[in-house]
Amino acid sequence: MHIQPYLYFRGRCEEAIEFYQRALGAQVQMLVRMQDAPADPAHPLPPNWGDKVMHAAVTVGDSTLLMSDGGVAGPTDFKGFDLSLNVPDAATADRAFTALAAGGQIGMPLAQTFWSPRFGTLTDKFGVAWMVNVTG
Repeated sequence: MHIQPYLYFRGRCEEAIEFYQRALGAQVQMLVRMQDAPADPAHPLPPNWGDKVMHAAVTVGDSTLLMSDGGVAGPTDFKGFDLSLNVPDAATADRAFTALAAGGQIGMPLAQTFWSPRFGTLTDKFGVAWMVNVTG
């Protein structure tokens, strides 16, 4: 078995992908736009949603995040989980934490803990909660 997070960005998916590319070196493996799907007269696309992301697979290191703009209604609501970013050293943790925190909110600043030379939590500007942890 394998579990992958699937994140819905309610119209901001492309912006999120670009942010994670800059912040974490994410690589787009696949991206399908709404307009690429067969037309469904019973459920037409809202105006200006043809270019929105229907489905994307983005790799960060050896992990894959699945992403979409999802539905058009409602706010992005990432609650009840954090994405844990495990990095090999303190310098990588510092860079990733700073990049992910840009425009977001720091929960616990990066600091030494009893299990790691660097651990910290933040919520990025899209509302995704992250734990950054040095495991090496």
